[in-house]
Amino acid sequence: MSGSSSVAAVTPPEGVVRLNAQSAFVIRATALAVMVVPFAGLIEAVRLIAIDQFSRTDIVLFGAMYFVHMGGITMGFHRLLAHRSFKTSKFFRAVLTICGSMGAQGPLLYWAATHRRHHTYSDHPGDPHSPNLIGSDWKSKLRGLWYAHMPWMLSDEISSVTYYAKDLIGDRQLVFLNRTYLLWALLGLVIPTLVGAYFDGGLAGAWQGFIFGGLARMFLANQAAWCVGSVSHMFGSRPFDTQDQSANNWWVAIFTFGEGLQNNHHAFSWWYRHGAYWWEPDLSGWLLALFSQLGLVWDLKKPSSANVERRRKRAVAQAGS
Repeated sequence: MSGSSSVAAVTPPEGVVRLNAQSAFVIRATALAVMVVPFAGLIEAVRLIAIDQFSRTDIVLFGAMYFVHMGGITMGFHRLLAHRSFKTSKFFRAVLTICGSMGAQGPLLYWAATHRRHHTYSDHPGDPHSPNLIGSDWKSKLRGLWYAHMPWMLSDEISSVTYYAKDLIGDRQLVFLNRTYLLWALLGLVIPTLVGAYFDGGLAGAWQGFIFGGLARMFLANQAAWCVGSVSHMFGSRPFDTQDQSANNWWVAIFTFGEGLQNNHHAFSWWYRHGAYWWEPDLSGWLLALFSQLGLVWDLKKPSSANVERRRKRAVAQAGS
């Protein structure tokens, strides 16, 4: 299953551009590379573990680069650029954006435009990656879940940056970081390679760093991130009425630093936190609160406690009626 024909109308909705054959080929080839090449890295990581050819450095590299990757996507691409949930300096914004670019999920303008389109049409025709638009029987649900996880990236339709991210394209720094995206994505592979070579020595150390901190990390972190648009729009709790199928899935939230709390997020998309309550797993929200105390970020947007409780009670009342 590929392309948008399975989940979208023949005529693209407003703010969506249908690519010509050549451009569509480039997009699909790039998307396939991001899916397949890191998967090959994961297989190599499993092989290295099986023959006991890995070190403590490799484990630390995997964890550190996973943190950089996921933190950059969740705090930089998502909460800062896509939703303007807080403010920060140009320097720290660049740091977060570069870290997010290391995740190889696409240039920041493309990412922000796609995500804003998702919120505009969430689980309705026009949503680029909803699992709920094919049908209601279990086979259609499985097809939709799979489509929303990865094949949606092979579509010949993309979200217009000039339509969905007009506020971002006027910023020279962001445009520069967008144009140099490939450099930062490659940097996310070069750094663990060099660190592995330095601490473990030689080509073997470099190769293990490249695999564990580079490709395997990229595969597992992106699989977790893509579960936000697939799994967390089908399975989980829905404490708020959001007019879509967004759900709070704690397992996804744990591995995505809070992103799996989709129902909370869709209820208050501009909130810097995704955890509506302190016990809900939202590492990025906790980090932003800490960064605020350190003066690294400011003007963190949040609803009043009364507003949150009012929305929750209204959802309970509607469910019981």
